[in-house]
Amino acid sequence: MVVDPSARIHPTALVENGAEIGAGAVVGPFSVVGPKVRLAARVEVKSHAIVTGLTEIGEGTVIFPFANIGDIPQDLKYAGEDTRLVIGARNRIREGVTMNTGTAGGGGLTRVGDDCLFMTGSHVGHDAQVGNGVIMANHAALAGHCVIGDGVIIGGLSGIHQWVRVGQGAIIGAVTMVTNDVIPYGLVQGPRGVLDGLNLVGLKRRGVAREEIAALRAAFQSLAQGEGTFLDRARRLSEDASSAHVREMVDFVLADTDRSFLTPG
Repeated sequence: MVVDPSARIHPTALVENGAEIGAGAVVGPFSVVGPKVRLAARVEVKSHAIVTGLTEIGEGTVIFPFANIGDIPQDLKYAGEDTRLVIGARNRIREGVTMNTGTAGGGGLTRVGDDCLFMTGSHVGHDAQVGNGVIMANHAALAGHCVIGDGVIIGGLSGIHQWVRVGQGAIIGAVTMVTNDVIPYGLVQGPRGVLDGLNLVGLKRRGVAREEIAALRAAFQSLAQGEGTFLDRARRLSEDASSAHVREMVDFVLADTDRSFLTPG
């Protein structure tokens, strides 16, 4: 066990041999830190939280009571192999959140970026890849192998199906089941999620230029109402997409995926 002298560990906490605790880290009462865990500088594990498995937590991340971080995947194919969970810096992981390590068949790594907020009871499944600045509201859940782009917002009680990709800047409304890929900056809502426009509020909050937003709106209309299939329309857009945001959307649609797409209604 390697504990920086400036770290504070409550006497009732259990920090197992082999754990690494960085400078200024805090482990609260009745919490458990497993033998393969690495807590970077200024990580705070509040009372009654569990951090286990082959797990790394980045600087300044705060883990709230009753969260369970780094436990084994909820996958019957998992056979006890060493797989990892890597969480970036300055995340807020609220009460009752669960995040699982990866599986051998899925690449062996679950990864979370920086500056995310995981509200009460949310779940990140095995082998998921979560970008920076993501917000998951209360009891939202990611199934295994999901890929979530930077700045995505997922509303409360929503679920993302396994293998689904959600592009950068998209927003998922509350109580929504998402079964197919979501284009960057898309707006998805409804009990069985449908693509219902663009996340215009999010684009404006991010400071995206007006002309870029106009280009995205025009591209969305072309995807929604043009001739041919959804992929045909995307290929035509790719031929003369001068907007960086439109190019990102088109590249996302034309990339390899295991799912089909939510398409405009």
